[in-house]
Amino acid sequence: AIDSVRAQTRADWQLVVVDNGNSDAIASIVDRYRDDPRIVLLRQDNKGYCGGVAAATAAATGEFISVFDSDDLLEPSFVERVADVVDSVPGVAAIGCDAELFYDPEHLRPPEDYFRSIGRKSLPSPNHSAGVMELMDEGVPGYTGAVRRDVWELLDGYSPAETGVEPDVVLWLRMAARGLDIRILADKLVRFRQRPHSESRDPGKIRDFEHRLQKSFIAGGLESGLTHQQIADTGMLRRLRYQQALRCAREAFLTGQPELSRRCARMAFDQRHTLRATLVLAGLQLSPTLLAAVR
Repeated sequence: AIDSVRAQTRADWQLVVVDNGNSDAIASIVDRYRDDPRIVLLRQDNKGYCGGVAAATAAATGEFISVFDSDDLLEPSFVERVADVVDSVPGVAAIGCDAELFYDPEHLRPPEDYFRSIGRKSLPSPNHSAGVMELMDEGVPGYTGAVRRDVWELLDGYSPAETGVEPDVVLWLRMAARGLDIRILADKLVRFRQRPHSESRDPGKIRDFEHRLQKSFIAGGLESGLTHQQIADTGMLRRLRYQQALRCAREAFLTGQPELSRRCARMAFDQRHTLRATLVLAGLQLSPTLLAAVR
């Protein structure tokens, strides 16, 4: 991760590394770069993810804040491409981008596009500001974007008033709700490492993760003045509820609850008329035995 920052094609960056738990191993790694004054190490007791981000942003001296996790990678042109937008759009509040979701080789899974994974239908363009409805329908950029410092401080960064939400999602939506200038690049400038047991992938954790996502979008929609019904009709809420309903149908089917499985499949179909939902619903209604055999 550190090497990917040092490989940037534009050199005016600062990297604040938070050793969130006083790990001698982390301090030893960062010490290898002590000759680079742009790299700063902070050591503190473990204050959780948001506490680590807060410590980093408080120590950072740049005009823009970019959150970057320790197991991810930046493409060499990240800083240059973001800075191009900063230089060409006076007063821009934030810049987001697409990303590549990648797995370690032993997991034998191909990489995915981040925007495609969240169901984005159209390519973003940095030539216009992304408004609330675009983010509610198409989803928000990944957490590694760039937010102007005064905007970060105005909105309390990763310390939203709401609890049980995804702080990066809430921050993007709150910026849009206030009509701030958000630009989104179609370039995949970040590589987010995926792990089978991460909250967004582990079957045992994904339900809670998606609940926090829904709560985040609802909070952002309400702050924008949308009604509950308008929020429920947005693309991201429909996709999240579709995924949850299909998972419910599958789990009920596998545990011998055909009626519950049919109800959940119907809920998925009501949210999105996809071929998958249609086939599952038809299979459950016409021949559960055949559906089990196909599976």
